[in-house]
Amino acid sequence: MTAPGGASPRRGRLSLLDRLTRHWGSLGAAGYAAILCLAVLGTVGAVGILSRMPWLFPSLGPTVMLFFESPNEKASRPLNALVGHGVGIGLGWLCLLAFGLNGQLAAPTAGLSLRYVAAGAVSVAATTMVLTAIKLPHPPAGASTLIVSLGIIATGPRIAAMASAVVAVTAMAWLVNLVLGTRPSPVGHPAGRAEQAG
Repeated sequence: MTAPGGASPRRGRLSLLDRLTRHWGSLGAAGYAAILCLAVLGTVGAVGILSRMPWLFPSLGPTVMLFFESPNEKASRPLNALVGHGVGIGLGWLCLLAFGLNGQLAAPTAGLSLRYVAAGAVSVAATTMVLTAIKLPHPPAGASTLIVSLGIIATGPRIAAMASAVVAVTAMAWLVNLVLGTRPSPVGHPAGRAEQAG
């Protein structure tokens, strides 16, 4: 049996998400996702305040939403998130360099130019191509690559903080879901698919 959001019970036991959904319907699932998004993003945001580094940035929002709204969808797997953001950040940085934008004012400050448009469009296209080719889709990675290719986060230490935040959020979300009974599949097919087939 697979519950709403792709959650699968652990050996006959219902996860917290399953129980909330049974008792409260979509409101229960919404509460589960909202509270856990708040906790995880609040935690990395606190690290960002203490370190004065960008540990909280826009593409973490949809990643965390995927982790808690639909934890066993293909795009929600921890491996997809880690590889997706890694590829996006790397290609964003390469495009920033390739179009001669490193060290320039970021696009939101300087305004869009043809070079920024080219860097942004190429970085998202390349990220899409790579993640599709290796079968590890994670749509929020498209935002990460834009953040870097548009110069919003563009220095080595800040990009390292960005990557660290992705790792931290992914680890926290996977562990929290696991502890609460939802079995997010880290690398393989979404949990529960074998049960459905059986």
